[in-house]
Amino acid sequence: MAHAQQGDRVIIDFTGTLSDGTVFDSTIETGNGCSDECDADEHASGDCGCGCGEGPMELTIGAGQLFPQIEEALVGMSPGEKKKVMIPAAEAFGEVDDEKIFTVPRSNLPEGFDPQVGEEMVLSNDEDEEMGVAVIEVTDREVTFNANHPLAGEDLTYELQLVQIL
Repeated sequence: MAHAQQGDRVIIDFTGTLSDGTVFDSTIETGNGCSDECDADEHASGDCGCGCGEGPMELTIGAGQLFPQIEEALVGMSPGEKKKVMIPAAEAFGEVDDEKIFTVPRSNLPEGFDPQVGEEMVLSNDEDEEMGVAVIEVTDREVTFNANHPLAGEDLTYELQLVQIL
């Protein structure tokens, strides 16, 4: 039986979970969404944008399309074989950086701007540099944003299955 090697094009299925079991990404359709934010009806129609259940993924081992730990785990696998790979936060999206959490007085924000906790958006500065942020706190006087990756500080577990070597 063939074994996957560096440079091989392969097709894989995977499910990525957090320490608490929350699914954050998967190529496998579950039929019931992948998170509280993912409505089952929208998920089934493909309109939720969660990225889950889009079917097997094709990649070239060693091309940097996924975390290196995942691509390394694929080497030596045969079609149908499964593996579990754990990636600590520091090697995934990093630890939470407190310097990327900042508060802006409402007086510095556009008039009529009404952010809601949990809302994700892109902010730009005077030099038109853009930064993706999530709103984490809103008061009458200020808004607190978090520019860390949404999965920063999270250990990730991937369950992989090599479907095919192309």
